[in-house]
Amino acid sequence: MNIRLAQILCALLISQISLPGLVHAQQEETERLQSATKVLEEIMSAPDNAIPESILRNAEAVAIIPNTIKAGFIFGGHRGKGIISSRNEFGEWSSPAFLTLTGGSFGLQIGGQAIDLVLVVMNRRGLENLLQNQFKIGGDASAVIGPVGRDIEATTDLYLRAEILSYSRTRGLFAGITLKGSTITADRDANERFYGYPFQSTALVLDGESGTPTNPDAVDAWLAMLAGKVASNDTQ
Repeated sequence: MNIRLAQILCALLISQISLPGLVHAQQEETERLQSATKVLEEIMSAPDNAIPESILRNAEAVAIIPNTIKAGFIFGGHRGKGIISSRNEFGEWSSPAFLTLTGGSFGLQIGGQAIDLVLVVMNRRGLENLLQNQFKIGGDASAVIGPVGRDIEATTDLYLRAEILSYSRTRGLFAGITLKGSTITADRDANERFYGYPFQSTALVLDGESGTPTNPDAVDAWLAMLAGKVASNDTQ
């Protein structure tokens, strides 16, 4: 067997070993995107408990971290993976970038919980802060608990002055719930697996870059949900 043939066989063997792992990883990104789309759809389908349209019409960006797992006994921790898209001056939503959330806590806490976390970013400064390499909730900026329902006109101005509004759905039982101190980071590896290029989140969300996603249908469904449920202020 000559050296060239050995090299080709070796490359084929490596590809056969690594391809299943790559496909599985890409499927994880697709499922993350699909879960985020479903979370937004379900939240907005319950008008009395939904994020108010007056809030969403003025949103700069929306980040969703579905199925964040939080558990602990005295010492606690939480971890989740999500996505974020922003809206440009023309009302068009960016390709989603992938995020991770990690954190720890100490105090009176016991139990476990799955949390669907939604962060509504209200202005450019809040978006730029969140897209920093290590954005800490409660440190770089506070995530104020956002209002729900229809009758919030009297307090709308107050909430619109906040940089980030947070919403969550919880399943399970947990005492001492808080995301203060959690860190949000760009998931550049997930961006690379999904788009075929190691995009920075800022390139996708702020600069409007877009690669070729491994699952365009999942992206289309996410963007359609944003366009339909998170209407632009200019279209109202």
